[in-house]
Amino acid sequence: MTDETAPPGGWLYRAMHAGFFVLLAASASRFVDAHGLARLTPLVLGLSVALIVVYAVGIAFWERSAHLRPAWVGAVVVVWCALVLVAPSFGWCAVPLFFVCLRVLKPTPLIIAVVLLTAAVIFAQLRIAERVELISILVPIAVATMATAVFLELRRESERRRRLIEELVRTRGELAEAEHRAGISSERERLAREIHDTLAQGLSSIRMLLQAAERSGNADGNVRRAGEIAEHDLEEARRFVRGLPPAELERRSLPEALRALADRTAAESGLEVRFDVVGDPLPTGADDDAVLLRVAQGALANVREHSGARAVGVTLSYLDDEVSLDVRDDGIGFDPANPPHGAGRGFGLGGMRARAEQRGGTLVVESGAGEGTAVAVTLPLGGAS
Repeated sequence: MTDETAPPGGWLYRAMHAGFFVLLAASASRFVDAHGLARLTPLVLGLSVALIVVYAVGIAFWERSAHLRPAWVGAVVVVWCALVLVAPSFGWCAVPLFFVCLRVLKPTPLIIAVVLLTAAVIFAQLRIAERVELISILVPIAVATMATAVFLELRRESERRRRLIEELVRTRGELAEAEHRAGISSERERLAREIHDTLAQGLSSIRMLLQAAERSGNADGNVRRAGEIAEHDLEEARRFVRGLPPAELERRSLPEALRALADRTAAESGLEVRFDVVGDPLPTGADDDAVLLRVAQGALANVREHSGARAVGVTLSYLDDEVSLDVRDDGIGFDPANPPHGAGRGFGLGGMRARAEQRGGTLVVESGAGEGTAVAVTLPLGGAS
């Protein structure tokens, strides 16, 4: 907050204005006591009234004339200096005027005003004193210098705090924007993984069925199956857009859903798909179940599209404190460190790994040329929330 825009109704401003009028009245009283009413000349009265009017006008329009306050302060100081030259008793009014200048003026005009006020006070002290004393000169100079230096330092500190607050506010806005962008990116990645593991695989199955329908005489059956897959994938799309778990896990347990996936893959692709459960099934969270099912879908889709395998095994293992899923095929394999185009494209292996890591788990891929491929994901029971 700058001096020109400080709250006009603040107690500090009211105190300064009230102090000015009190000291003005006290100065007038001292002048009359020292010189009598006879010395209250038209010039003294005129300057006094002018000072009161100029000061009062500034107060009356304080809120509506912030940009004119420096000019108003300058006019008040000039009229007051003229009054002090005529009647030194009014030198006491310098105290509130000094603080008004400190609050309103910028550094350069402030120093000029302080010099004028200090010179006028010294002049008034020397006129009133019976003899010239060095203290009458040094005290006003010392007080004005110290007060000005302290106030300017406080002003610099206030300005520094203001800039710091503005920087913090700007940084907070940038952080919020970055978080917003990160949230959008994260949601895009989530949708992309879901599309890869559901819609993309469903469309691939539909394509295969329609191609088979063209080649065989059982067109009605294949087309009907393609329609069922399209309807299933449409429901899955609605669910993952709303952030819901796979529909299979609402109707079945995880082992049942994986077995149904294995059977469906075998029926659609002609692969020999075997599913096994090792250990006694343990309670797992809905999020963990969804990750394992999606990884199985993605891994089986990779087997169908890229491996050239004839058989694939899916194993769900329950251990003491973790659950794992293994998908192994007897296909052509590849180098995991340098997967060929297609094997590591899009959101395949990368998407599976991201899903596992979000739940505090790991994903390992083992493969080699002509040795088939094994994908293993392991999740701790009660994984990351």
